[in-house]
Amino acid sequence: MRIDDFLVAPAEAGILPKNSDEQYELSFWDSIKNSNYAGDYEAYLKQYPNGKFAALAKSRLDRIRAAGPSAAPSAPAAKPEPKAEAKPAPAPTPPPAARSAPPSAPSPSTPPAASNQPRSRAGGAISQGTVTMANEGKETPPPAATKPGEARGGESRDCPQCPVMVTIRPGSFTMGSSTSDPAERPPHHVVVNKPFAIGKFEVTIEQWNACADANVCPRIATNNADMKNAPVRDISWDDAQQYVGWLSKTTGKPYRLPTEAEWEYAARGGTSSAFWWGDKMSKGNANCKDCGDPWSDAAPANVGSFTANPFGLHDMNGSVWEWVADCWHSSYKGAPVDGRAWEEPACTSRVIRGGSWREGASYMVSSTRFKYSTSVRQSQNGFRVARDAN
Repeated sequence: MRIDDFLVAPAEAGILPKNSDEQYELSFWDSIKNSNYAGDYEAYLKQYPNGKFAALAKSRLDRIRAAGPSAAPSAPAAKPEPKAEAKPAPAPTPPPAARSAPPSAPSPSTPPAASNQPRSRAGGAISQGTVTMANEGKETPPPAATKPGEARGGESRDCPQCPVMVTIRPGSFTMGSSTSDPAERPPHHVVVNKPFAIGKFEVTIEQWNACADANVCPRIATNNADMKNAPVRDISWDDAQQYVGWLSKTTGKPYRLPTEAEWEYAARGGTSSAFWWGDKMSKGNANCKDCGDPWSDAAPANVGSFTANPFGLHDMNGSVWEWVADCWHSSYKGAPVDGRAWEEPACTSRVIRGGSWREGASYMVSSTRFKYSTSVRQSQNGFRVARDAN
């Protein structure tokens, strides 16, 4: 009898509250349990040295190491999706054709109106927040929300190897969800009172390797250098800090990770719906297993392969999970309402946002959030950069 026979899958055991420590461990394990990459099991053991799957992780790690370099690594399985009474139903519209390279100037499109509220990952209806721009002076309920693209400024690039940045103007929105995971509550009004710039795309392998070539960032073996336009992944929060530090020194400008509030404001793109494109899953808008072609469970598509949101930002939903600056808190109770990062002394657990290409539709909603330890590398985690606007 194998050790696997004594383990109960999360789906069979029943889903625990999303923000419980045991659920985080189960989610982590489920995301790597089919991996043939040693680094994923090393990451689990670093995060949970005495975890319930530690013995199995060590056994699989020993097996992979014994097989030597000839054993081809494979991408891990997706994080488990909590059971829900219903999920957003795919729309019948066909996905657009994939592009081989990131587009230079996407044309924002108005998100479609939806007639039905989707169900959240916890089984409840997605909350319908409100979004306004700072210059409007008052909050307006949906559907008369901010016009798509209204808060978007121009694009810039500070060096040839730097990410393309999109300037986002100040504004306000309702952050979180009232009926989804407890970690997304309470929904609260946030005023982003300063303009900021954020990456049009996630940081790519080519951009990351420029930092590695400068002997500042670690070279990550799982990122194939030939896949220049793929999002870099297997990146820890600490790794991302090395990159933004190098980018700041290279350009003379203060690059950083976006705050969690900035990230959600940018991801929503001036909308208040469950997804930036509306309240129902519509294929062709994100890189996930329910989102249409191009899709492969082995690796994410190149950045920019899917439609940009109304702010001109690609892959805010799906592709890879994205690190943000904030320390993890299990709810938004007491969260800042001015767009700044929510910090704590000696914080060791940080927030990731947006889901990945291996998750389904329920993880694509704009309010989705999760956490990892700052030093853990996981093969679905990447990031995009931000800085204060000039």
